[in-house]
Amino acid sequence: MTANLRPDSIAVHGGREDLTALGVHALPIDLSSTNPLPDIESGGDSYESMATGGYPLAEGGAVYSRLWNPTVARFESALAQLERSATAVAFASGMAAMTAAVLAHTASSGKRHIVAVRPLYGGTDHLLDSGLLGVEVSFCEAGQVAQTIRPDTAMVVVETPANPTLDLLNIRDVVAQASEVPVLVDNTFATPVLQNPITLGAAMSLHSATKYLGGHGDVTGGVIACGEETAAALRRVRAVTGGLLHPLGAYLLHRGLATLPIRIRAQQASARHLAAWLAGHPAVERLYYPGSEGDPASLLQHQMRGSGAMISISLRGGFEAAKQVTSSVRLFTHAVSLGGVDSLIQHPAALTHRPVPPEARPSASLVRLSIGLEDPEDLVLDLDRALVGHAVGRRAASRTTMPPVPTAH
Repeated sequence: MTANLRPDSIAVHGGREDLTALGVHALPIDLSSTNPLPDIESGGDSYESMATGGYPLAEGGAVYSRLWNPTVARFESALAQLERSATAVAFASGMAAMTAAVLAHTASSGKRHIVAVRPLYGGTDHLLDSGLLGVEVSFCEAGQVAQTIRPDTAMVVVETPANPTLDLLNIRDVVAQASEVPVLVDNTFATPVLQNPITLGAAMSLHSATKYLGGHGDVTGGVIACGEETAAALRRVRAVTGGLLHPLGAYLLHRGLATLPIRIRAQQASARHLAAWLAGHPAVERLYYPGSEGDPASLLQHQMRGSGAMISISLRGGFEAAKQVTSSVRLFTHAVSLGGVDSLIQHPAALTHRPVPPEARPSASLVRLSIGLEDPEDLVLDLDRALVGHAVGRRAASRTTMPPVPTAH
């Protein structure tokens, strides 16, 4: 139905193809934890199909919600259409999705090595580096992927724009370097509205659906857009580990997709306004925003369709300035996460990236902003009060380092 439609239309109609036949207009929610079986044989065949990564069989039904759910399936279909991928697989969180991707590729290939390009979301970095999944990871720069790959490399993990420095990475170049090794791109910051990694050669496009896809800060989920072979391996891991997205979460995420394009455009317009203002503020030592100083314009023109709505800034005055500013804002909410309709501010080094090794941790002076749907002038006034209210606005000296961070286990 949506093959020839533009993204705004896909966002509204994707994954809803069966609603007319069901006789409903709004998305239905199937909360069944178990389903009646027509008979032993057909029920068993359907169970086996889903437990091994396939779909429910018409004769045997959905059997059990850990294996498959129609509300979740509709969301997966809608996201896949937006990402221009063959299919998608949804999970209970973005980290559950990342974990499943690692397990699926190491289990199927027997390879235990992963190449990862920093910076990454702190949770991803910590998961890969922790040894919890029995893998060995080599971190490298984007231009070093080819020389870092080994015969036992199972996958390459990248994020662009990267969390929290908004670094841009050339997906086509990384895919070319990886050759036959599958590449996973964390597409959370860009969303399918601004970037489609699958069309650029990536094997997987991962989202923390908690962020922009849901868009209202009231649901947790993760999803990976990919090809059918990869999806089967992911569904098998999901079925065995119980990582399926809850149907109520799937409903909220699917509903959120309908407004995703207009939310992204409005938030991006405000972010551009704030980025231009912050670039000249005396309290700001450095602005991190796609398209600003040193960013490759070609990636914004040929890989992305906009700069997005995330901004990071390094403050003159270091950690003390960051602590003061995050505590002084009133319209911004001091909280982790991002991508909602309300603007958030947080300090990555102390929070989301706390488990990351010191050499890869963001600067103690860096603060991350997620721009929401408030009037941008009100956001400017709120930030200006917080920035000028601290001595950093007058270029006063203060401590530039964070207190020691305990080792994460």
